[in-house]
Amino acid sequence: MASFLDTIRPFLPARFRERRPVVPVVRLVGAIGAVSPLRPGLSIASCAAALERAFAVKGAKAVAIVVNSPGGSPVQSHLIYRRIRSLSLEKKLSVLVFVEDAAASGGYMIACAGDEIIADPSSIVGSVGVVSAGFGLDRLIERYGVDRRVHTTGPRKAMLDPFRPENPDDIVRLKAIQSDIFTAFSDLVAERRGTKLTKTREELFTGDIWAGRAALDLGLVDAIGDLRTVLRARFGAKVRMPVMPLARPGFLARLLGRDPTIGSLIDPGQAIAAVEERSLWARLGL
Repeated sequence: MASFLDTIRPFLPARFRERRPVVPVVRLVGAIGAVSPLRPGLSIASCAAALERAFAVKGAKAVAIVVNSPGGSPVQSHLIYRRIRSLSLEKKLSVLVFVEDAAASGGYMIACAGDEIIADPSSIVGSVGVVSAGFGLDRLIERYGVDRRVHTTGPRKAMLDPFRPENPDDIVRLKAIQSDIFTAFSDLVAERRGTKLTKTREELFTGDIWAGRAALDLGLVDAIGDLRTVLRARFGAKVRMPVMPLARPGFLARLLGRDPTIGSLIDPGQAIAAVEERSLWARLGL
């Protein structure tokens, strides 16, 4: 059934009768996962509606995904990746991914959902690997005479407790878990990039990062460019690029997000979350 606009289009002035190509844009920016209640990161919950709207735009020529992320939760990264691929296949629309500052670790996993990955020459790309980080606070509480009392129903339940001395058996177990996650991640990249990769898995999947031009030579990205220039070159100077906004955090989270000092006083976890998020970007030199 024709839309109302299609019905009246013949009677409109010439400039309104023209059908302009459209490529909806979804921007995925920030760390991935639940950074803290007041600092929500990218997740399938925050992205799903925007992705659905983008792929539902009538007459869309493709969907553009802008990725600017240092990584984070492997689960949320994979869920976002799978949703993009599912919608692409369902709607028969190609996906163009544009990398801004970084598509690293989980950010690169999401980028691999694109049929093409286009990066800035100075973008940071890669970091195909798994990292777990924490703090050892056992000597700190010992210094102040604090006893740590933990009662569990299983020997693994308190694994990697930061207030207890590190247990070598816990490290072995953690490494096994990391290995499983890494295998899934590296298999996904190898499947999506295929013969475009110019080096072996052992050379590429080391957790290393590269700037955009080096990533192009390695086959991690397909081209160098930016959203506006590429879309105008492919679909014409009059291409429309409507941005589909992500779900917004609640009012309190937005209010406190404008003033990290207040937020950290109300929720000390927010201060820690801000430091951890900052450390993700710092790993990339950004």
